[in-house]
Amino acid sequence: MGQRYEYKQASNCAGVLAIVGMIAGVSSIVPALEEPHYLDLISAHESQVIVGAVAQFVMIPAYVGFALYLYPALKMENEVLSLGFLGFRLIAATFHFIGVILLPLFLVLGQEFAQAGASSASHLEALGELLRTARDLVNHVALILSLGVGDLLLFGILYRSRLVPGWLSVWGLLGIGLAMSASFLVLSRMTDVVAPLYLSINAPLALQSLVLAIWLITRGFDTKTLTAGHQHDGPRG
Repeated sequence: MGQRYEYKQASNCAGVLAIVGMIAGVSSIVPALEEPHYLDLISAHESQVIVGAVAQFVMIPAYVGFALYLYPALKMENEVLSLGFLGFRLIAATFHFIGVILLPLFLVLGQEFAQAGASSASHLEALGELLRTARDLVNHVALILSLGVGDLLLFGILYRSRLVPGWLSVWGLLGIGLAMSASFLVLSRMTDVVAPLYLSINAPLALQSLVLAIWLITRGFDTKTLTAGHQHDGPRG
C-alpha cells in the first residue's frame, strides 16, 4: 500500500512538472527574434530575451524532474527502456542549456548592431542570421529529436504496462512521430519554426502532453496494474 501511494505521489508531481514545463516553454518564445529586422528590435526588447532565457532554464529541472519522478515505476516494467528515457531527457537538458546560453548573445549582437556603421552592419546581419539558425537547430531539431526518442521509449513502456490508458499512450506515440517529422522539415528548410505547417504538426503532441499531465495529477498511474503484473509475471525486461 505504501509503495502504491509513493508511485501515485510521484506521478502527481510529474504531472505538475509537465505543466510547469509547458508554461515555461510558451514563456521562452521571444517574438522579437522572429521579426525580419530583429537586430533593430533586440535592444528595445531586452526584457523579452531575458524572460525567454529564464523560462528556458526553468524547463531544464521541469523536464528532467518529470523523468526522475516517473523512473521508479517505469523501472519496475522495463529497466533498460526507462534508463534510456531518463538518459535522453538528460541529453535534452543539455540542449536546453545551450539554448539558454545562445539567447544573451543576441543582446550583445543587438548592441553592436546599434553602434555599428553601414560598413559593418551587413557583417553583423550575417552573424545574426547564423546565430538565429543555430538556435532554431538546437531548439527545434536537436532538442525535439532527443526528447522524441526518449518519449517513444516512455510511451512504449506505458502502452505495454497500461499504467495509463492505452489510447493516451498511442496518442503520445503518434504525436511524437509527427513532432519529429516536423523537426526534419525544419532541418531540410521545408518549413520555418513559426510557420502554420510546423505549428499544426506539433499541435497533437502539445494537446496530448496537456491531457497526460492532467491525468497524472488527477488520476496518477494505475498501480494496481503495475503490482498485478509483477505478481504474475515478475519484472519485465
